[in-house]
Amino acid sequence: MTYRIEETDGVLTMTINRSEIRNAINHSVMDGFEKFIAAVQDSRAHCAVITGAGGEAFCSGGDLSVFHELKTEEEAFPMLSRMADLLYRIKMLPVPVIAVVNGSAVGGGCEIATACDFRLVKREAKCGFIQGTLAITTGWGGGSYLLETLQHDRAMQMLTSARMYSAEELKGNGWATELYEQDTDITGFLDRFRKIDSNVHRAYKQLAVQRWETNGLKSRVDLEVRHCAKLWALDAHHAAVDRFLNKSR
Repeated sequence: MTYRIEETDGVLTMTINRSEIRNAINHSVMDGFEKFIAAVQDSRAHCAVITGAGGEAFCSGGDLSVFHELKTEEEAFPMLSRMADLLYRIKMLPVPVIAVVNGSAVGGGCEIATACDFRLVKREAKCGFIQGTLAITTGWGGGSYLLETLQHDRAMQMLTSARMYSAEELKGNGWATELYEQDTDITGFLDRFRKIDSNVHRAYKQLAVQRWETNGLKSRVDLEVRHCAKLWALDAHHAAVDRFLNKSR
């Protein structure tokens, strides 16, 4: 199974379960996000968690061995749009969502984590919006979410530098909520939510949702998807992915 969904003591967790390919996203994992969203909406959970299997990677973004087959704007747009829609629905979930970044988060992996309300980052992890090195922009809404999350200049720096950041740098610029070393640190973080009535968390989350709906976040995400789909179709992107895959081999 490419994902696991479990509920324990009021915390509903989705684990991307493709550690052999650094938890890269394919259509099956997208199906898992659909089920995760439905499970959270139907539950009375205090909070929700997204993480990756194993200790190497949180998520390495889209599975290039699958998605590199998409060559044109018309072919790329449905995949980008579907994942962007899933992340928008995750952002709008009625409870706080926590990314437990237990390893590297690369490209789309950073977009997933940024869509969450909190990012608990392993001290050894490195994360980066490296899409620029593949001659594309963020395409799942992550750029829009980053601009909502960080100061403008810090968000733009992360996006345009297209490099990996250390956990300490991510704590310094505000992307990482907290750094952790042991699993007990994660338990302690989650216990803070368990101690408060879930209706309190839901009320505060609704304030955030209302703000995002009012300030047109969805329309900005849609524009971001369109930009990425256009760049996806260009020779520069396909050449960059070919170089990356050849290097990986």
